[in-house]
Amino acid sequence: MLGTLLQVPVLGIEFSTLVILFIAAFAGGAFGAALGALPAFCFTGFMVIAGEAAGFAQAEMAGNVTGLVAFGPVFGPHISFAGGAAAAAYAARENEMGAGFDYHNAKAITFALGTEPSHLVVGGLFGIAGMLITQFSAALALPWDPIAMGVTLSALLHRVVLGYSIIGVVAGDGLFDMTPFERGEKRAAGAVGGDADKPGKERFAVEPWLPHQYKWSGVALIGLVTGILGGYIWLRTGSYFLGFGISAASLTFLNLGVEKIPVTHHMTLPASTGGAAVVASDPTASGVLVVVVAAVFGIYGALLGEVWQRIFYAHGDTHWDPPAAAITLATFTIAVLSIVGVFPGSAWVPALGI
Repeated sequence: MLGTLLQVPVLGIEFSTLVILFIAAFAGGAFGAALGALPAFCFTGFMVIAGEAAGFAQAEMAGNVTGLVAFGPVFGPHISFAGGAAAAAYAARENEMGAGFDYHNAKAITFALGTEPSHLVVGGLFGIAGMLITQFSAALALPWDPIAMGVTLSALLHRVVLGYSIIGVVAGDGLFDMTPFERGEKRAAGAVGGDADKPGKERFAVEPWLPHQYKWSGVALIGLVTGILGGYIWLRTGSYFLGFGISAASLTFLNLGVEKIPVTHHMTLPASTGGAAVVASDPTASGVLVVVVAAVFGIYGALLGEVWQRIFYAHGDTHWDPPAAAITLATFTIAVLSIVGVFPGSAWVPALGI
């Protein structure tokens, strides 16, 4: 009887496998909280590079390294990164963060939370939430990157569950106005819920996600450059994710305090995916077309991330990841272009079974 129950499919996988995923996702989310969300994501990048490089060398374990480790319960961003971000939001709400961050401490995703049990539990629970969102999306073949959607919805969930405002307090001349930050305008801590971690201190009235990467021209240009590189990497290796892995691993330097390191994984992944989709993942087709479309999607992903940060990050209190949202929207666009027949394929992105 028990053996039969364990073989019953749930969300397209055996129940026994789902139980293992629950346990592993809790551990992965807790581990992401212990390391900190961004350090955990840097490991995602390293594991993707290892897995995709092994794939290029035709190693048998390549798919396992990328799919089961980099994008699985160990370092899957929907689990480890999302769990770490939620744990930071919880720790800041409880005045337990101590990150000394310029912005609200709940946004301090580079900060390792260590071994405090409550932080690990919150990270683990949100690791499970991210896993469930991703599994549900994948099981229904919904037309976007299921992992990026897991990260995006997990951040919405932690804002709602932990009592943070969805958008925050808007300063200046509207959601898109970054000039209050440029003028150094401050607001008193405690002016909005969730500021208990900075008693008696002030914070910026507007907090751009990346102070060195928010001006439209620079964002678009780095999207163009990294989009071309993402398309070229796919063209020469056949790997959709190697460019993403390189972008993610480069954030190690940002985490170590090197100034002005650009964040580009939401540019390289849409770029390689769009470039592949426009030729139905046939690397023998027009290389020029691949690189041109990749450049367009690099810019598109970059601008989507900037739009998202201006609406959902700059005025709020917690980290709602602009790259994850940009990847979700960009891959949705690729799926739609495939569904309506503009693109002959959608690369690795589900397209509602089409």
